[in-house]
Amino acid sequence: MKLPTVASLDEWIAQRRQAGPLSDELNIACTRLETALQAEPTPDLAARFARLTTTVQLLGNLGLDDETLAAAAVYELDRAGFAAEAPVASAGLRLLLEGQAAAEKVWSLYAARDAHTSPEGLRRLLLAVVRDLRVVFILLARQLSRLRAADQIDDEARLALAQMTADIHAPLANRLGIWQLKWELEDLAFRLSQPDTYKRIARLLDERRVDREGYISGAIAQLREALHEAGVVADIAGRPKHIYSIWKKMQRKDGDFGALYDIRAVRLLVKDVPACYAALGVVHTLWPYIPGEFDDYIARPKGNHYQSLHTAVVGPEGKTLEVQIRSHDMHAHAELGVAAHWRYKEGGGGDASFERKVAWMRQLLDAKDDSDDDAALLAGLRTDLHEDRVYLLTPRGEIMDLPRGATVLDFAYHVHTDVGHRCRGAKVNGRIVPLAFQPSSGDRIEILTAKEKAPRRDWLSAQHGFLTTHRALEKVRTWFKRVDLAANLAAGRTILEKELRRLALSNVELDSLPPRFNHKSLEDFLVALALGDVSSAQVARALHEMIAPPKPAPAPALRPPKAGTKDALTIDGVGNLLTQLARCCQPLPGDPVMGFITRGRGVSVHRADCASLARLRTRDPSRVIEVEWGNRREQAYEVDVLVKGYDRKWLHKDITNVIASANAHLLAVNTRVDAVSGLATMNFALRVTDYGQLSSLLGRLAAVPNVIEARRMA
Repeated sequence: MKLPTVASLDEWIAQRRQAGPLSDELNIACTRLETALQAEPTPDLAARFARLTTTVQLLGNLGLDDETLAAAAVYELDRAGFAAEAPVASAGLRLLLEGQAAAEKVWSLYAARDAHTSPEGLRRLLLAVVRDLRVVFILLARQLSRLRAADQIDDEARLALAQMTADIHAPLANRLGIWQLKWELEDLAFRLSQPDTYKRIARLLDERRVDREGYISGAIAQLREALHEAGVVADIAGRPKHIYSIWKKMQRKDGDFGALYDIRAVRLLVKDVPACYAALGVVHTLWPYIPGEFDDYIARPKGNHYQSLHTAVVGPEGKTLEVQIRSHDMHAHAELGVAAHWRYKEGGGGDASFERKVAWMRQLLDAKDDSDDDAALLAGLRTDLHEDRVYLLTPRGEIMDLPRGATVLDFAYHVHTDVGHRCRGAKVNGRIVPLAFQPSSGDRIEILTAKEKAPRRDWLSAQHGFLTTHRALEKVRTWFKRVDLAANLAAGRTILEKELRRLALSNVELDSLPPRFNHKSLEDFLVALALGDVSSAQVARALHEMIAPPKPAPAPALRPPKAGTKDALTIDGVGNLLTQLARCCQPLPGDPVMGFITRGRGVSVHRADCASLARLRTRDPSRVIEVEWGNRREQAYEVDVLVKGYDRKWLHKDITNVIASANAHLLAVNTRVDAVSGLATMNFALRVTDYGQLSSLLGRLAAVPNVIEARRMA
């Protein structure tokens, strides 16, 4: 719905109320605006409200919803000192306000940028931090309103405004194909940054305007008559060429103003595709076409779905004339942004996630007149866009993008291999974080380095989560491959022994391990373990599978198990028998287990290497039976974990946070601190789902700063 142009905010409010019922959000915003307009009209406030008038008018003309208009108004009211007493109730409105606040951080980064900060990176960062993409429309409209009022600011501020528009806003409008905003953003920024060149081209246009308009009028008359005779119905108009576009083409072709043939151009709008080709035939019959200057974007649409017929002909008086032919639907798409021109204009392409965002923006514009789909579409905008990259900042403001889920250590290796090798810590937004910390878009990361290169082998362990990108992992592997064979063998043996101790495993035949990982010898296997080609968690699972419990004496004949049983424990020859996990060894799924038939309490399940079970077997071997884990995974199991480390502030809090993030349930904790050595010993009673969860948790606990040991208690 386009409203007539208004000169003041109160006029816009009145017209908007007359145009139809307002949403609750916009009604509240308009009421707040009316109250603010009654305040003392200082020059600053008057200028701010004048710009807001332009902003909401532009957003309304683009077909944005009431929530977007309300967000633009409320944000300006808050910044002008007219904040509401009650918090914003609408979740959608809050999201739009948060997006505008996030964009302010990008503007601050832009203002503090240096030669290392690319405008493209900032554009991508902007789209990454804005969760509701309607915010981009607000930002573009607000910037255009500032440009229109730029004569009220000093020269330095005007140049800064123009440069920011050229770097950020105009390319975004261009990528989204919003011609209504794009051409004016470019022209006004060009006028502010290069006023002399702008005036020179404007004078050339003015000097030739009468001749050019007369020429185009004559050409349109000839074309309209020819189309009428051929029975083709078309709307014909001269196509304006804005000044910045003329200057860009002069630069690209390295020519003067007179060499630009598309200064004289007409556009034909017809009913459908067949009419497009019929009109093209009429044009080429009427005037000879220029070879090499015909493009059929209907038969072969551009990658952004732009469709039109472009041709250049030798028109009346032997002068070149550009003709574009498209249907009304194609024209609406091109004008409103569904067919964005950014690949064609700027060259190259973006990543898939970035293009998905652009596609959603086009869809929002395309569906603006379909009120039935608005709610579903906006819900999709808020929930269906999953950015698969994060955009992070170096201390100098340079922007780097990594896959989502990357850690600060991944970031260090992305900066430079040497930075990664020398990394000893990291700060995110000034706060020290663990190396496995996963930053979010917009975070500023400072890598803390040592003089010597000394990557750690546990960086290669997936369960510790230090590195997630293949590139960084390969750099660490390459480092350790250069270490001599003896060092790798020793490191592999240390890792294996540590895993055995940590999980309280014993009586393991190590020579059986290499074949399970396609290695011929134990030495080859240990080297692979040292280089991270085999993880400690994989080794532990293989060890569990290898441990074969001794065969007990035959148990009394019992009923066969019921078919399809889903019990977490399957007892040899029995189903539906009461079982309980022994408190002495606390077995977990994946542990080799045996059962002992008790008097009155069913079957007590022990780990196969449990010392208590060995004593029970010696005393009464006939009551020991075979037990194995079933397929059920939703049960939970209790286990005791020992953690030792040097005491510090927040150590206990950091450890419990790791336990919580691993989805383990904390049942009890007992902590003792030696006053002399400062060594903290913590016993945790936990509930976990299976062995895999426990193994991963122990690795993460060992990575907590100041922790020197984390293992399962035997």
